[in-house]
Amino acid sequence: MQEPTVTRIGSALSGLLLVLFLVVHLAGLLPALIAPVQFEQYAAALHQQPWLPVLEVGLAATAAVHLSLTIAKTLRNRHAGNTAALRSRRGQPLQALASRSKVAAGVISLGFLVLHLQQLRWPRPADGLEREVLVRVLMQPISLLVYAAGSLAIGLHLLHGAEAAHRNLGLLTPANGPSIRWGGRLLASVIGGGFLLTSLGLALGGLA
Repeated sequence: MQEPTVTRIGSALSGLLLVLFLVVHLAGLLPALIAPVQFEQYAAALHQQPWLPVLEVGLAATAAVHLSLTIAKTLRNRHAGNTAALRSRRGQPLQALASRSKVAAGVISLGFLVLHLQQLRWPRPADGLEREVLVRVLMQPISLLVYAAGSLAIGLHLLHGAEAAHRNLGLLTPANGPSIRWGGRLLASVIGGGFLLTSLGLALGGLA
């Protein structure tokens, strides 16, 4: 069964926009580990921007579109009995796992995002207290476990999504396939690992 073009392109573009957000968000979060004062200044300045609510609504809509298209694609493939992608990855168990679990990883990531927003955005900490509140959250074992699971789910989803996005946009070829897969593994490791290590670092710093 041929997948509709709008589904393929919509899934790819929405996914790429979310990846861009993750890169920017991780870059803004890293100073919380090594430069707390600069992190608080950055957080305060960011939340004073008038365009931030518009951006947040756009990100929420993009995430909803991406999740719905991913679910629709998965259901369509299962209905058609499509197992070719999994068979082609018998020598790549991690990639096969990422492909099979893409919906689950997306749902876990979405659940983590909702919890994260509830803890640190609704309501937002006062200026100068963003890092302190985040550390208090991460010192709770259940919260740290959820943040770790969310980080790993994001990394696993990116492991599948990098190649899938290029394929859906018609950019994946036998010649560039190995480079795209290598880049996808690097991207998944940097983003998923970055969020995981930052969460652990802040939690351990709070215990010190």
